[in-house]
Amino acid sequence: MDFLVQKAGLGDILEKVQDGERISVEDGVRLFQTPDLLAVGYLANIVRERKNANNAYYIYNQHINYSNICTNLCKFCAFGKDKDSDLAYEMSVDEVRQKVRERLAEPITEIHMVGGIHPDLPYSYYTDLLKAIKEERPEVHIQAFTCVEIAHLAEISGLGVEGVLEDLKKEGLGSIPGGGAEVFSPRIRELTCEKKLSGSGWIEVAKTAHKVGLHTNATMLYGHIETLEERVEHLNMLREAQDETNGFLAFIPLAFHPKNTELSQLSKTSGVDDLKNIAVARCFLDNFPHIKAYWVMIGQKLSQIALSYGADDVDGTVKEEIITHMAGAETEQALSREQLLRLIREAGRVPIERDTLYNVLNSY
Repeated sequence: MDFLVQKAGLGDILEKVQDGERISVEDGVRLFQTPDLLAVGYLANIVRERKNANNAYYIYNQHINYSNICTNLCKFCAFGKDKDSDLAYEMSVDEVRQKVRERLAEPITEIHMVGGIHPDLPYSYYTDLLKAIKEERPEVHIQAFTCVEIAHLAEISGLGVEGVLEDLKKEGLGSIPGGGAEVFSPRIRELTCEKKLSGSGWIEVAKTAHKVGLHTNATMLYGHIETLEERVEHLNMLREAQDETNGFLAFIPLAFHPKNTELSQLSKTSGVDDLKNIAVARCFLDNFPHIKAYWVMIGQKLSQIALSYGADDVDGTVKEEIITHMAGAETEQALSREQLLRLIREAGRVPIERDTLYNVLNSY
Protein backbone atom coordinates (compact mmCIF):
# COMPACT_ATOMS: atom_id res chain seq x y z
CA MET A 1 0.00 0.00 0.00
CA ASP A 2 2.93 2.36 0.58
CA PHE A 3 3.63 2.08 -3.15
CA LEU A 4 0.05 3.09 -4.00
CA VAL A 5 0.33 6.17 -1.79
CA GLN A 6 3.63 7.07 -3.47
CA LYS A 7 2.02 6.57 -6.88
CA ALA A 8 -0.78 8.97 -5.87
CA GLY A 9 1.85 11.65 -5.22
CA LEU A 10 1.28 11.60 -1.46
CA GLY A 11 4.63 10.12 -0.39
CA ASP A 12 5.61 13.18 1.64
CA ILE A 13 2.31 13.05 3.54
CA LEU A 14 2.82 9.32 4.14
CA GLU A 15 6.18 10.06 5.75
CA LYS A 16 4.58 12.65 8.04
CA VAL A 17 1.77 10.30 9.01
CA GLN A 18 4.12 7.40 9.69
CA ASP A 19 6.37 9.65 11.81
CA GLY A 20 3.43 11.10 13.74
CA GLU A 21 4.21 14.54 12.31
CA ARG A 22 1.41 17.10 11.85
CA ILE A 23 0.22 17.61 8.28
CA SER A 24 -0.24 21.15 6.95
CA VAL A 25 -3.29 22.98 5.64
CA GLU A 26 -1.87 22.54 2.14
CA ASP A 27 -1.53 18.80 2.77
CA GLY A 28 -5.17 18.67 3.83
CA VAL A 29 -6.30 20.34 0.61
CA ARG A 30 -4.20 17.89 -1.43
CA LEU A 31 -5.83 14.94 0.34
CA PHE A 32 -9.26 16.29 -0.58
CA GLN A 33 -8.18 16.95 -4.17
CA THR A 34 -6.64 13.57 -4.94
CA PRO A 35 -8.92 11.11 -6.77
CA ASP A 36 -7.12 8.20 -5.07
CA LEU A 37 -9.54 7.37 -2.28
CA LEU A 38 -7.72 4.18 -1.33
CA ALA A 39 -4.50 6.09 -0.70
CA VAL A 40 -6.24 8.62 1.57
CA GLY A 41 -8.04 5.82 3.38
CA TYR A 42 -4.76 3.98 3.94
CA LEU A 43 -3.21 7.09 5.50
CA ALA A 44 -6.25 7.61 7.71
CA ASN A 45 -6.24 4.00 8.85
CA ILE A 46 -2.64 4.33 10.05
CA VAL A 47 -3.71 7.17 12.35
CA ARG A 48 -6.95 5.43 13.33
CA GLU A 49 -5.21 2.22 14.44
CA ARG A 50 -2.42 4.12 16.18
CA LYS A 51 -5.00 5.94 18.30
CA ASN A 52 -7.72 3.31 18.73
CA ALA A 53 -6.22 -0.03 17.65
CA ASN A 54 -8.97 -2.32 16.33
CA ASN A 55 -11.72 -0.86 18.53
CA ALA A 56 -14.97 0.59 17.20
CA TYR A 57 -17.19 2.38 19.67
CA TYR A 58 -20.93 2.74 20.05
CA ILE A 59 -23.27 4.10 22.73
CA TYR A 60 -26.76 3.22 23.93
CA ASN A 61 -28.38 6.64 23.60
CA GLN A 62 -31.68 8.43 23.11
CA HIS A 63 -32.30 11.60 21.07
CA ILE A 64 -34.87 14.20 22.08
CA ASN A 65 -35.57 17.31 19.98
CA TYR A 66 -37.63 19.57 22.25
CA SER A 67 -38.69 22.07 19.55
CA ASN A 68 -38.09 22.88 15.90
CA ILE A 69 -39.18 26.52 16.23
CA CYS A 70 -36.18 28.60 15.21
CA THR A 71 -35.37 32.19 14.35
CA ASN A 72 -32.28 31.31 12.27
CA LEU A 73 -34.00 29.32 9.47
CA CYS A 74 -30.74 28.31 7.80
CA LYS A 75 -30.96 27.51 4.10
CA PHE A 76 -29.46 24.01 4.55
CA CYS A 77 -31.89 23.01 7.33
CA ALA A 78 -35.21 21.18 6.93
CA PHE A 79 -35.79 20.96 10.68
CA GLY A 80 -36.14 24.58 11.79
CA LYS A 81 -39.55 26.25 11.32
CA ASP A 82 -41.05 29.66 11.93
CA LYS A 83 -43.30 29.61 15.00
CA ASP A 84 -46.36 30.24 12.79
CA SER A 85 -45.64 27.25 10.54
CA ASP A 86 -48.06 24.34 10.47
CA LEU A 87 -45.04 22.07 10.93
CA ALA A 88 -43.73 23.87 14.03
CA TYR A 89 -43.81 22.04 17.35
CA GLU A 90 -42.75 22.68 20.94
CA MET A 91 -42.62 20.08 23.69
CA SER A 92 -43.54 20.93 27.26
CA VAL A 93 -41.22 19.89 30.08
CA ASP A 94 -43.72 17.15 30.98
CA GLU A 95 -43.70 15.88 27.38
CA VAL A 96 -39.92 15.62 27.46
CA ARG A 97 -40.22 13.87 30.81
CA GLN A 98 -42.61 11.38 29.21
CA LYS A 99 -40.16 10.73 26.37
CA VAL A 100 -37.61 9.73 29.01
CA ARG A 101 -40.12 7.60 30.94
CA GLU A 102 -41.04 5.65 27.80
CA ARG A 103 -37.53 4.19 27.65
CA LEU A 104 -36.75 3.65 31.34
CA ALA A 105 -36.59 -0.11 30.77
CA GLU A 106 -33.73 0.33 28.28
CA PRO A 107 -30.06 0.62 29.38
CA ILE A 108 -29.68 4.15 28.01
CA THR A 109 -26.53 5.92 29.25
CA GLU A 110 -26.86 9.19 27.28
CA ILE A 111 -29.70 11.52 26.38
CA HIS A 112 -28.81 13.78 23.46
CA MET A 113 -31.07 16.83 23.34
CA VAL A 114 -31.06 19.81 20.95
CA GLY A 115 -33.60 22.17 19.43
CA GLY A 116 -34.01 25.37 17.47
CA ILE A 117 -33.33 28.94 18.59
CA HIS A 118 -36.77 29.59 20.06
CA PRO A 119 -37.82 33.25 20.25
CA ASP A 120 -40.14 32.92 23.25
CA LEU A 121 -39.14 30.14 25.66
CA PRO A 122 -37.75 31.51 28.96
CA TYR A 123 -34.37 30.47 30.33
CA SER A 124 -36.11 28.56 33.13
CA TYR A 125 -37.58 26.18 30.53
CA TYR A 126 -34.09 24.88 29.69
CA THR A 127 -33.01 24.39 33.29
CA ASP A 128 -36.35 22.70 33.99
CA LEU A 129 -35.69 20.28 31.11
CA LEU A 130 -32.41 19.22 32.69
CA LYS A 131 -34.01 18.85 36.12
CA ALA A 132 -36.88 16.75 34.74
CA ILE A 133 -34.54 14.37 32.91
CA LYS A 134 -32.37 13.95 36.00
CA GLU A 135 -35.43 13.26 38.14
CA GLU A 136 -36.45 10.44 35.80
CA ARG A 137 -32.94 9.07 35.14
CA PRO A 138 -30.51 10.40 37.78
CA GLU A 139 -27.61 8.35 36.41
CA VAL A 140 -27.93 9.37 32.76
CA HIS A 141 -25.41 11.64 31.03
CA ILE A 142 -27.15 14.59 29.37
CA GLN A 143 -25.45 15.85 26.23
CA ALA A 144 -27.50 18.88 25.28
CA PHE A 145 -27.68 22.33 23.67
CA THR A 146 -25.33 23.16 20.80
CA CYS A 147 -22.89 26.06 21.07
CA VAL A 148 -25.46 28.10 19.11
CA GLU A 149 -28.14 27.33 21.71
CA ILE A 150 -25.71 28.13 24.56
CA ALA A 151 -25.00 31.57 23.05
CA HIS A 152 -28.78 32.15 22.84
CA LEU A 153 -29.27 31.11 26.47
CA ALA A 154 -26.42 33.39 27.53
CA GLU A 155 -28.25 36.28 25.87
CA ILE A 156 -31.75 35.66 27.24
CA SER A 157 -30.53 34.88 30.77
CA GLY A 158 -28.11 37.78 31.05
CA LEU A 159 -25.60 35.40 32.64
CA GLY A 160 -23.05 35.37 29.82
CA VAL A 161 -21.67 32.21 28.24
CA GLU A 162 -19.53 31.10 31.18
CA GLY A 163 -22.29 31.85 33.68
CA VAL A 164 -24.86 29.86 31.70
CA LEU A 165 -22.53 26.90 31.32
CA GLU A 166 -21.78 26.83 35.04
CA ASP A 167 -25.50 27.07 35.80
CA LEU A 168 -26.52 24.33 33.36
CA LYS A 169 -23.74 22.12 34.65
CA LYS A 170 -25.18 22.42 38.16
CA GLU A 171 -28.60 21.38 36.83
CA GLY A 172 -27.25 18.23 35.19
CA LEU A 173 -25.66 19.13 31.83
CA GLY A 174 -22.82 16.66 31.22
CA SER A 175 -21.42 17.70 27.84
CA ILE A 176 -22.26 19.63 24.66
CA PRO A 177 -22.93 18.11 21.22
CA GLY A 178 -21.12 19.35 18.15
CA GLY A 179 -23.99 20.77 16.11
CA GLY A 180 -24.27 24.29 14.76
CA ALA A 181 -20.67 24.42 13.53
CA GLU A 182 -21.74 23.97 9.88
CA VAL A 183 -18.79 25.48 7.96
CA PHE A 184 -16.95 28.24 9.82
CA SER A 185 -16.17 30.29 6.69
CA PRO A 186 -17.79 33.76 6.94
CA ARG A 187 -18.59 33.51 3.21
CA ILE A 188 -20.58 30.33 3.68
CA ARG A 189 -22.38 31.63 6.75
CA GLU A 190 -23.38 34.81 4.96
CA LEU A 191 -24.84 32.80 2.09
CA THR A 192 -26.54 30.02 4.07
CA CYS A 193 -27.07 30.98 7.73
CA GLU A 194 -26.56 34.72 8.12
CA LYS A 195 -28.54 34.91 11.40
CA LYS A 196 -26.57 32.13 13.08
CA LEU A 197 -23.74 32.51 15.58
CA SER A 198 -20.48 33.11 13.68
CA GLY A 199 -17.87 30.41 13.27
CA SER A 200 -15.47 32.22 15.60
CA GLY A 201 -18.34 32.65 18.07
CA TRP A 202 -18.99 28.89 17.97
CA ILE A 203 -15.32 28.21 18.72
CA GLU A 204 -15.36 30.65 21.66
CA VAL A 205 -18.40 28.97 23.23
CA ALA A 206 -16.76 25.55 22.84
CA LYS A 207 -13.52 26.78 24.42
CA THR A 208 -15.47 28.33 27.29
CA ALA A 209 -17.25 25.02 27.84
CA HIS A 210 -13.89 23.27 28.03
CA LYS A 211 -12.71 25.90 30.51
CA VAL A 212 -15.58 25.12 32.91
CA GLY A 213 -14.97 21.38 32.62
CA LEU A 214 -17.51 20.37 29.97
CA HIS A 215 -16.33 18.24 27.05
CA THR A 216 -17.84 18.89 23.63
CA ASN A 217 -17.98 17.34 20.19
CA ALA A 218 -17.39 19.13 16.89
CA THR A 219 -19.02 18.79 13.48
CA MET A 220 -18.79 20.07 9.92
CA LEU A 221 -21.73 20.08 7.51
CA TYR A 222 -20.17 19.33 4.13
CA GLY A 223 -21.39 18.79 0.60
CA HIS A 224 -23.35 21.97 -0.20
CA ILE A 225 -21.62 25.12 -1.52
CA GLU A 226 -18.36 25.12 0.45
CA THR A 227 -14.95 24.77 -1.23
CA LEU A 228 -12.35 22.17 -0.30
CA GLU A 229 -10.19 24.98 1.06
CA GLU A 230 -13.04 26.09 3.33
CA ARG A 231 -13.38 22.56 4.66
CA VAL A 232 -9.71 22.47 5.61
CA GLU A 233 -9.91 25.98 7.08
CA HIS A 234 -12.74 24.67 9.29
CA LEU A 235 -10.68 21.65 10.37
CA ASN A 236 -7.71 23.91 11.10
CA MET A 237 -9.76 26.15 13.39
CA LEU A 238 -10.86 23.05 15.31
CA ARG A 239 -7.30 21.74 15.54
CA GLU A 240 -6.03 25.06 16.86
CA ALA A 241 -8.82 25.21 19.46
CA GLN A 242 -8.05 21.65 20.55
CA ASP A 243 -4.36 22.55 20.92
CA GLU A 244 -5.48 25.24 23.33
CA THR A 245 -8.09 23.40 25.43
CA ASN A 246 -8.00 19.64 24.69
CA GLY A 247 -11.74 19.56 25.37
CA PHE A 248 -13.13 18.01 22.17
CA LEU A 249 -14.06 14.33 22.38
CA ALA A 250 -14.90 13.54 18.76
CA PHE A 251 -15.23 15.08 15.33
CA ILE A 252 -18.36 14.18 13.36
CA PRO A 253 -18.51 15.00 9.63
CA LEU A 254 -22.18 15.57 8.72
CA ALA A 255 -23.28 14.90 5.15
CA PHE A 256 -25.64 17.54 3.73
CA HIS A 257 -29.13 16.26 2.92
CA PRO A 258 -30.88 18.67 0.51
CA LYS A 259 -34.52 17.50 0.55
CA ASN A 260 -36.99 20.06 1.99
CA THR A 261 -34.27 22.71 2.37
CA GLU A 262 -33.75 25.98 0.47
CA LEU A 263 -30.79 24.26 -1.23
CA SER A 264 -32.90 21.37 -2.50
CA GLN A 265 -31.57 21.90 -6.04
CA LEU A 266 -28.21 20.50 -4.90
CA SER A 267 -27.32 16.82 -5.04
CA LYS A 268 -26.76 14.58 -2.04
CA THR A 269 -23.17 13.78 -1.16
CA SER A 270 -21.49 10.80 -2.82
CA GLY A 271 -20.00 7.82 -1.02
CA VAL A 272 -16.53 8.88 -2.10
CA ASP A 273 -16.99 12.34 -0.60
CA ASP A 274 -18.41 10.88 2.62
CA LEU A 275 -15.44 8.58 3.07
CA LYS A 276 -12.94 11.26 2.08
CA ASN A 277 -14.27 13.70 4.69
CA ILE A 278 -13.85 11.08 7.39
CA ALA A 279 -10.38 10.08 6.17
CA VAL A 280 -9.02 13.60 5.73
CA ALA A 281 -10.38 14.59 9.15
CA ARG A 282 -8.61 11.63 10.73
CA CYS A 283 -5.31 12.59 9.10
CA PHE A 284 -5.65 16.31 9.86
CA LEU A 285 -7.16 16.33 13.37
CA ASP A 286 -4.20 14.63 15.01
CA ASN A 287 -5.23 15.98 18.43
CA PHE A 288 -8.81 14.62 18.32
CA PRO A 289 -9.10 11.19 19.96
CA HIS A 290 -12.12 10.04 17.95
CA ILE A 291 -13.70 10.41 14.50
CA LYS A 292 -17.33 9.37 14.13
CA ALA A 293 -19.07 7.81 11.14
CA TYR A 294 -22.62 8.85 11.98
CA TRP A 295 -24.75 6.07 10.48
CA VAL A 296 -27.88 8.25 10.45
CA MET A 297 -26.23 10.56 7.94
CA ILE A 298 -24.32 8.15 5.69
CA GLY A 299 -26.12 4.83 6.24
CA GLN A 300 -25.09 1.59 7.88
CA LYS A 301 -23.19 0.19 4.88
CA LEU A 302 -20.95 3.21 4.40
CA SER A 303 -20.41 3.47 8.17
CA GLN A 304 -18.97 -0.05 8.08
CA ILE A 305 -16.52 0.89 5.33
CA ALA A 306 -15.66 4.13 7.17
CA LEU A 307 -14.26 2.04 10.02
CA SER A 308 -11.33 1.36 7.67
CA TYR A 309 -11.15 4.99 6.51
CA GLY A 310 -10.33 6.68 9.79
CA ALA A 311 -13.54 6.36 11.81
CA ASP A 312 -13.54 4.51 15.13
CA ASP A 313 -17.11 5.29 16.25
CA VAL A 314 -20.55 4.77 14.68
CA ASP A 315 -22.55 6.77 17.28
CA GLY A 316 -25.29 4.64 18.79
CA THR A 317 -28.83 3.38 19.09
CA VAL A 318 -30.16 6.98 18.71
CA LYS A 319 -33.79 6.05 19.39
CA GLU A 320 -35.78 8.41 17.18
CA GLU A 321 -33.79 10.79 14.99
CA ILE A 322 -35.77 13.66 13.49
CA ILE A 323 -33.46 16.37 12.14
CA THR A 324 -31.79 14.45 9.29
CA HIS A 325 -34.94 12.54 8.41
CA MET A 326 -36.83 15.81 7.84
CA ALA A 327 -34.18 16.51 5.19
CA GLY A 328 -34.87 13.25 3.40
CA ALA A 329 -32.64 10.71 5.13
CA GLU A 330 -33.78 7.19 4.34
CA THR A 331 -31.90 5.46 7.14
CA GLU A 332 -33.65 3.90 10.13
CA GLN A 333 -34.56 6.16 13.06
CA ALA A 334 -32.95 3.77 15.54
CA LEU A 335 -30.72 0.70 15.69
CA SER A 336 -30.61 -2.02 18.32
CA ARG A 337 -27.48 -3.03 20.18
CA GLU A 338 -27.47 -6.29 18.21
CA GLN A 339 -27.54 -4.40 14.90
CA LEU A 340 -24.64 -2.20 15.97
CA LEU A 341 -22.60 -5.19 17.12
CA ARG A 342 -23.18 -6.91 13.78
CA LEU A 343 -22.31 -3.76 11.84
CA ILE A 344 -18.97 -3.42 13.68
CA ARG A 345 -18.05 -7.11 13.68
CA GLU A 346 -18.69 -7.48 9.96
CA ALA A 347 -16.28 -4.59 9.39
CA GLY A 348 -13.58 -6.61 11.18
CA ARG A 349 -13.46 -4.39 14.25
CA VAL A 350 -13.95 -5.06 17.96
CA PRO A 351 -17.22 -3.58 19.30
CA ILE A 352 -16.80 -1.45 22.41
CA GLU A 353 -19.81 -0.04 24.22
CA ARG A 354 -18.83 3.32 25.68
CA ASP A 355 -20.37 6.10 27.69
CA THR A 356 -20.39 9.71 26.46
CA LEU A 357 -16.86 10.37 27.73
CA TYR A 358 -15.53 7.19 26.08
CA ASN A 359 -15.23 5.16 29.26
CA VAL A 360 -15.55 1.48 28.30
CA LEU A 361 -18.77 -0.16 29.53
CA ASN A 362 -18.63 -3.45 27.59
CA SER A 363 -16.03 -4.99 25.30
CA TYR A 364 -17.18 -7.77 22.98
